[in-house]
Amino acid sequence: QVQLAESGGGLVQPGGSLRLSCAASGLMFSVYTMGWYRQAPGKQRELVAIITSRGNTNHLASVKGRFTISRDNAKNTVYLQMNSLKPEDTAVYYCNADLRGEGYWGQGTQVTVSL
Repeated sequence: QVQLAESGGGLVQPGGSLRLSCAASGLMFSVYTMGWYRQAPGKQRELVAIITSRGNTNHLASVKGRFTISRDNAKNTVYLQMNSLKPEDTAVYYCNADLRGEGYWGQGTQVTVSL
C-alpha cells in the first residue's frame, strides 16, 4: 500500500521559512517523479515544484528563487524548502508521486503565512 505522509506545515510570519517533508512508503521511490502542489481556498490545485528521478527540477514562476524542491532517495523523502514566504503562499500543500500516469497523493499539510 502506497503512502505519502507530509509534514512541516504551520503558521509563519511573512518573510519566514518552512521546510515541508514528504515520506513515501510502499513504492520504488527512486523511479518516481515527485511533486509538490498547493490549493488555496476557492482556487484550483496548482503545481508548485517537481523533481524527476534524475534530479531535474522545475518550479512555479512565482516561487522561483524562494522555494527549492529536493529529494533523498535513501530516505524515500522529498522536501520543499520555502523561504521568504508571502501571504499568497497560504494553502494546503500536497505531495504527489507520479510514474507515467500512475499517481499517488498525500493528505496535505496546511501552510499559513500571516502576521
